[in-house]
Amino acid sequence: MINETPRVRFAPSPTGYLHVGGLRTALYNYLFAKHNNGTFILRIEDTDRNRFVEGALENLLDTMEWVGLVPDEGPRQGGISGPYIQSERLDIYKKYADELIESGKAYYCFCSSERLEELRDTQLKAKVAQVKYDKHCLNLSKQEISDRLKNGESHVIRLNVEPGSKVKIKDIVRGNVEFDRSTIDYQVLIKSDGYPTYHMANVVDDHLMKITHVIRGEEWLPSTPKHVLLYEFLNWEIPEFAHLPLLLNADKSKLSKRQGDVAVEDYREKGYLKSSLLNFVAMLGWSAGDDKEFYTLKELIENFSLERVQKSGAVFNIDKLNWLNAEHIKNQTNEELLPFLKKELEKSEFRDKTFSDEYLLKVAGAMKSRLNFYGDFIERSSYFFEEPKTYSQDIVDKRWKPETPEHLNKLISEFEKLENPVHDQYEISLKKVAEELNIGGGKLIHPVRLAVSGIGVGPGLYEILEILGKEEVIKRIKTAIDKIKLD
Repeated sequence: MINETPRVRFAPSPTGYLHVGGLRTALYNYLFAKHNNGTFILRIEDTDRNRFVEGALENLLDTMEWVGLVPDEGPRQGGISGPYIQSERLDIYKKYADELIESGKAYYCFCSSERLEELRDTQLKAKVAQVKYDKHCLNLSKQEISDRLKNGESHVIRLNVEPGSKVKIKDIVRGNVEFDRSTIDYQVLIKSDGYPTYHMANVVDDHLMKITHVIRGEEWLPSTPKHVLLYEFLNWEIPEFAHLPLLLNADKSKLSKRQGDVAVEDYREKGYLKSSLLNFVAMLGWSAGDDKEFYTLKELIENFSLERVQKSGAVFNIDKLNWLNAEHIKNQTNEELLPFLKKELEKSEFRDKTFSDEYLLKVAGAMKSRLNFYGDFIERSSYFFEEPKTYSQDIVDKRWKPETPEHLNKLISEFEKLENPVHDQYEISLKKVAEELNIGGGKLIHPVRLAVSGIGVGPGLYEILEILGKEEVIKRIKTAIDKIKLD
């Protein structure tokens, strides 16, 4: 380890949205940093101007803040290693590119796109083992290079990879990996527009920002030998690497938008909790070595280690995410649920009605074990906010008998005797009436549920009755007796 405490970074490109794979990379960096009392840095890699999307940067920063992965250093927080946006660091990259040229580890290349295309076609036809640049411009004289630069001729700066021993990488996830130098391309470091490529900017920034561990997706593993050479050429200490497994669709293909949502923003819009999303994403390629699946962010920080990240790809199972979302809702206190219930009411047909916090807290408590999303509050428990307008015909056919009105009228008489009844008193009264009528309790329970809610499922009946209150319960039972007519 370079320092006593780790410094890690998440370095996305602002290309439109935050991919769930990017979220996992950010999360693993965050968890590793927090577990080891280290520093989590957010750096924006925006040097590919062809992929730049207006407004994407602010969206990315907002999404990171929403999900709760707030960096210790970054574009909004500032820090000792700023600026944290690469397009604001161009002079820095140029300085080190010049050093590489001076030492012979890089060189100017003036080849036109036409020549490069022709070279590529020739190599493809010859079926060479690897298509790559032929170092044509490495042989230019200093005078010719000087003249062409003075004339403003378009050029790039390339990495000069020379024959030598294999490039060896010790990866925390993948173990020891070796690359033959002959397979490493003469990578462009500075493009013709003056912007660095990912490879150049990545290494320079990681060094200057004192990054100790580079934790990123396995798609960057083939590029790592180029980065290691750059560290060596600049006489810099090499950080530790950890390349994370791919995220896969159910059919084991690489996770893509063609088979479902891949943007964090999409899941936020659909009502997934950030806690469940982080829990789910954390389990895509990591486990603590037991059967535990439900984690809070605090628990993830306490348990996370890179050594337990798996090598094989991780399948994105939407059913597991839905289950976790329901579990995280269930795990919230009524007080935590209250603002979300209010928000759903504001969006609903009940927006003009007034409900006390005391009442809504009871609704939240009754419903939280029955929700997959906050939006289910309205869909699955509208009876808490208005009297049923209709009654489920299936339940009427199954539970409402010719004698039911008579039974319910007797129950109403018993309920009317109660003073501010709670759960247990409703239950005692119903059992008493059932015994007097010599019938099973279900012959009252199911019709009462239908009368007060209009449906046959939901929280415990006595809990519903307590929340609605005696007057409302009696009114609804009377209304059902009047409205429900058997053929």
